[in-house]
Amino acid sequence: MAIIGYGLGGRGLILEEICRVLKRTGAIEFGTFKLPNGRITPYYIDLRVITSFPDAFAKVVDIFVDSIRSEIGVENFDRIAGIPTAGLPLSSVSAYLLKKPFIYIRQKQRLRGRERRVEGIIVPGDRVLLVDDLVTTGLTLKKSALAVRAEGGLVSDAIVLLDREEGGRERLEKIGVKLHSVLKISNVAQKLYEMDAIGEDEVKIMLSQVKSRV
Repeated sequence: MAIIGYGLGGRGLILEEICRVLKRTGAIEFGTFKLPNGRITPYYIDLRVITSFPDAFAKVVDIFVDSIRSEIGVENFDRIAGIPTAGLPLSSVSAYLLKKPFIYIRQKQRLRGRERRVEGIIVPGDRVLLVDDLVTTGLTLKKSALAVRAEGGLVSDAIVLLDREEGGRERLEKIGVKLHSVLKISNVAQKLYEMDAIGEDEVKIMLSQVKSRV
């Protein structure tokens, strides 16, 4: 299903479509969770589960690829770099559909072979678009951008499906990387509430985390 050319009101339709996917796949949970950066959060978004629903994943990919085309432009980057592990399905499929070479960034340097963090071929001067499923504080994307730059690549843009609005955008701006997001968590929380997918308490929980944490 190609969700392209929404025209006026397109952002609202995209928001509703993604929220339906989140609701159907059970991608949002409430409780006490530990994020990769070690911080405790009262809610967790697991976008990995969407790949277990092929039709839902296809919708998300169509929306995401269209966002890359419209927000960044395929002529403005040479390669797509995925962020393991949650970002790999979305980034690899996007690279395939956009006919762009794909690389991915290890969070730790490989201890054998080439001993590099960047897997795949990158040529000095290549313009690399970073792709992940979501961003919280932006630390992982920052490290990935620096890893690509260490290999001679150029990084000016990163795109995610969902921005949790917890300082990631500001952190990336400090190193000259512009963050693009299909959706922001504040909009998602409100739409899920309107759809009766979550209650007022859950909305407050999600919005309580929205702040700049750099």
